[in-house]
Amino acid sequence: MHEKLQDYFSVVFEPELLAEIENNGRLVKLKKGDLLIDVGSVIKEVPLLLEGAIKIVREDKDSHEIVLYFLERGDTCAISFVNCLNNAKSKVRGIVEKDSMAIFVPVKKLEEWMAKYKTWREFVIESYSSRLDEMIEAIDMLAFMKMDERLFKYLSDKVKIMRDPILHTTHYEIAVDMNTSRVVISRLLKQLEKKGKIKLHRNKIEVLEY
Repeated sequence: MHEKLQDYFSVVFEPELLAEIENNGRLVKLKKGDLLIDVGSVIKEVPLLLEGAIKIVREDKDSHEIVLYFLERGDTCAISFVNCLNNAKSKVRGIVEKDSMAIFVPVKKLEEWMAKYKTWREFVIESYSSRLDEMIEAIDMLAFMKMDERLFKYLSDKVKIMRDPILHTTHYEIAVDMNTSRVVISRLLKQLEKKGKIKLHRNKIEVLEY
């Protein structure tokens, strides 16, 4: 844990806080597809992501989902942090998008560090601000962008998060993330391929522009 923590967060937190995170946190390896946070669960710990990517989705009453944003290395789920402080149930679901590693920190320490460490306060505020910006962007996409534009942005963003121009995914999985039908996604993907923006393969998509 020490080496992984120092690798990224040494430029974010002071040595005293890093030592507290190491002493109070638990290092967890996460596999692609693992459920990190579920809708309705009471959150007692908040993850600091050391490696990988986490997809945060919102679900409606009919179990339809839409992706709000992705967490990547150096991120935390600020919404989970707020839920922890309020002892509220989670309104989002977090799914591991690629093999990941995170340090889980208990909520009692999060409150303590807010008063004790300026760098922790700044980190939490910046994280919350970033997540809010991403949710506003998601709303703007739904309100103002055409479906083909939304799809290409989704693919481009995912390439950057995964750090790989080849996305191992299916048309159905994309349709679930974007809350639309597989038929619509398949049609739009073929249009993007004709425009030279992507190349379609079996169960994977190569993004040529991003």
